Amino acid sequence: MGVEIRLEGEQPDIDVAIVGAGISGIGMAAHMQMLCPDRRYAILERRAAIGGTWDLFRYPGVRSDSDMHTLGFSFEPWRHEKSIADGPSILEYLNRIADERHIRPNIRFGTRVVSADWDSAAGFWRIVAEDDNHRRTSLTARMLYLGSGYYDYDQPYEAEIPGKADFAGQIVHPQFWPKHLDYAGKRVVVIGSGATAVTVVPAMADKAAHVTMLQRTPTWYASRPARDAFANTLRKFLPERLAYAITRFKNVRLQNFFYNRARTQPEKVKAFLTERLKAMLGDKYDARAFTPPYNPWEQRLCLVPDADMFEAIKAGKADVVTDRIARIDATGIQLESGRHLDADVIVTATGLKLAIAGKIALSKDGVPIDLADHYYYKAVMFSNLPNLAAVFGYLNASWTLRADLNAEYVCRLLNRMKETGHEVATPVLSDAGALTFDDVFDFSSGYLQRGKHLQPRSATDMRWRLSQDYVRDRKFMKTDPIEDGVLQLAHPDEAMVTVPTREAAE
Repeated sequence: MGVEIRLEGEQPDIDVAIVGAGISGIGMAAHMQMLCPDRRYAILERRAAIGGTWDLFRYPGVRSDSDMHTLGFSFEPWRHEKSIADGPSILEYLNRIADERHIRPNIRFGTRVVSADWDSAAGFWRIVAEDDNHRRTSLTARMLYLGSGYYDYDQPYEAEIPGKADFAGQIVHPQFWPKHLDYAGKRVVVIGSGATAVTVVPAMADKAAHVTMLQRTPTWYASRPARDAFANTLRKFLPERLAYAITRFKNVRLQNFFYNRARTQPEKVKAFLTERLKAMLGDKYDARAFTPPYNPWEQRLCLVPDADMFEAIKAGKADVVTDRIARIDATGIQLESGRHLDADVIVTATGLKLAIAGKIALSKDGVPIDLADHYYYKAVMFSNLPNLAAVFGYLNASWTLRADLNAEYVCRLLNRMKETGHEVATPVLSDAGALTFDDVFDFSSGYLQRGKHLQPRSATDMRWRLSQDYVRDRKFMKTDPIEDGVLQLAHPDEAMVTVPTREAAE
């Protein structure tokens, strides 16, 4: 084993390396420019464009499943009339922010982070990245901020369905939508009933001969207008930022109220949603297709803007079939019930595959880091890991609400570190056994259950928790001090923390 020598006065290339130029990364960069403009940062983005999820997904009708007054940033009003926005509008919003705030020059496109090793002696991260031609470069950064999302960009979840190779038509997954797929006048079967399927079905129904949504299990749906009349009216009479702030406040509170009501009084919420569905579908309402075997918000509630999917069903352009697949054959899908669904195109909207930390090989002094061995700290950092922050958005609200909170917190932390002259910040957890574990991923959604073993841990203590209550989180993050008795600020040679394993934590 070699002896590690610290070069006196060695300084990192940049203060913060931000991974990903999607909502989380652009939000962090904007916060840094507003709150700590003296700090140097770079955004490392593997793709050739800004947008992350919104640049990757190009399937028909791709849109937000949250309103843009909460999916938009706290510091940048959403100006469009539609609050349930399509993918291109969201991309335009992100690109405008990047250009108006001069963030783009700090983005290194075509740069995939391969590994990041925390050098305890130096007190910074040693990062290895590669370009599209697999040429590798190195970079050092005082802090690593992961805005890389929560799913695998390279591999979607593909359900095991026998007979795929026998199909004479085309099978596509929404994550990798063919640019010139021609489905006009064709019979389409969309496998799945989540947010993607609910978006794709009405979007394809306009051109396709017919679209069938094939589901194994029904989903709870809620519908609302794509245009927020309240927001659009306010904008006529109030300054843009004030109108945006009021609408954001209103939408956050309404969402929080509805989620809590679903958790505490599920039968009442079931009855409310069912009555709404019956009213929207009329004689097309089928209890078997629209009565899930779980309570609302045990999985994410699916949004149907302007009731577009229900309108397609009423018009006879689409339908919903609840059954199990026996196999795919040359002409379509054979169901276990004996029914056959003829198809020219099959869309496998079967979900995402979770990935943590953008699949970057994290290590500390050469020893691999498994984030599943660590607890979240204030939903931003991780127990006993120095200068590492990440964004995992809310499961019951807009992703950006958490991204804003985390970015603001990290900027406060950077400023405090500058004031005290310290370079290393570590949330120290000395006795994990004293914590009460809390499963914040108790949602029954398949993608969460499949990837649960990858997730960092969460406790009932707010400091070690990935909370699902934005209203409470916002107050806590603003009032709890940076130096809270848990977060240790130190110089590199002082910040030697033993990293416990999952087994030790248990």
